[in-house]
Amino acid sequence: MTKVAKKTKHKWDDILLKNKLFHRISWIAIPIVINIFEGSLPNHNAVLEKSADISSVLIFILIIGSIINSADEIYRGYEISKVRPIKGMLQVAKVVLLIIGAIILIALLIGESPLVLLGGVGAMTAVITLVFKDAILGFVAGIQLTTNDMIRIGDWIEMPKYSADGTVVDLSLTTVKVQNFDNTLTTVPAYALVSDAFVNWRGMENSGGRRIKRAIFIDAAGVRLCDDEMIERFKKMHLLKDYMESKLTDVTSYNNELHIDMSVPVNGRRLTNLGTFRAYISEYLKNHSAIHSDMILMVRQLKTESSGIPLEIYAFTNTTKWTEYERIQADIFDHLYSVISEFGLTVYQQPSGSDIRTALSR
Repeated sequence: MTKVAKKTKHKWDDILLKNKLFHRISWIAIPIVINIFEGSLPNHNAVLEKSADISSVLIFILIIGSIINSADEIYRGYEISKVRPIKGMLQVAKVVLLIIGAIILIALLIGESPLVLLGGVGAMTAVITLVFKDAILGFVAGIQLTTNDMIRIGDWIEMPKYSADGTVVDLSLTTVKVQNFDNTLTTVPAYALVSDAFVNWRGMENSGGRRIKRAIFIDAAGVRLCDDEMIERFKKMHLLKDYMESKLTDVTSYNNELHIDMSVPVNGRRLTNLGTFRAYISEYLKNHSAIHSDMILMVRQLKTESSGIPLEIYAFTNTTKWTEYERIQADIFDHLYSVISEFGLTVYQQPSGSDIRTALSR
């Protein structure tokens, strides 16, 4: 069988060979030989008869175990295994097989019917429940996780309680194995994924876009109304050309309609360098090739903090790959930090040692 399996192109026969299925099937000859010799003896030998029965049960258990292991390995070769893993169910089948096998073996040894022993199992239910608590909870959790499609092999999940932040590499009856991004492995109890909260990033990966949600903190001291020189400069900026024309028309129309005295700076509506910079960021993102055009895109001003005025970018990249996402995000903020001075603004920064020394030297 080994030579035949190695010559074929199929993988399933190699898996059956690896799990010793054919090897164990050949053991069936042992109880057959025992029965033949036992029957030819002049005196009936109860020991040989019992030995044949026990060996038959053991060989049957081993053969079924090999079939279960092979089925799991063959199934994992298909893509559906990542969506509907069956490892937990097969482990339950092995546990049931071992329990039934143990009952039959004990019944053979003591010379009683297996049904008699099964009748006594009810009295040991509490003990069995305690011993197999994790297996029972894991089995129930596994059914819920699979039925509700809560987790799959290959999913990126976060579960801070168990220090899990990485890719699911294995789903078993009682545990879920997660390979973290630092290549460490975290084992999470299966029932914990049902009873506790966790984040599954599969939705993000399937959507085709990954969120950017980061703020630039503006120094409030630099915010001011736009003067004529600033307005003329902003008009020359390619991304702001349409915005400036539309906004200036709207502002001028409003002020003229109400006959507002514009000689006083606080009167009427005016453009500010902060508002114009916010509009520039929005236009820059709309014209960026790596930003997802079909998802939410906005630039919003958040509540002022001690660290300045936050201008938050909320947008989605058109890729979910981590390295690409980080590169795109960094490129965007590199650009914004480099052009912010063109708007008469500065990024707020905590005073450093050199700032303090410069201030003291004056």
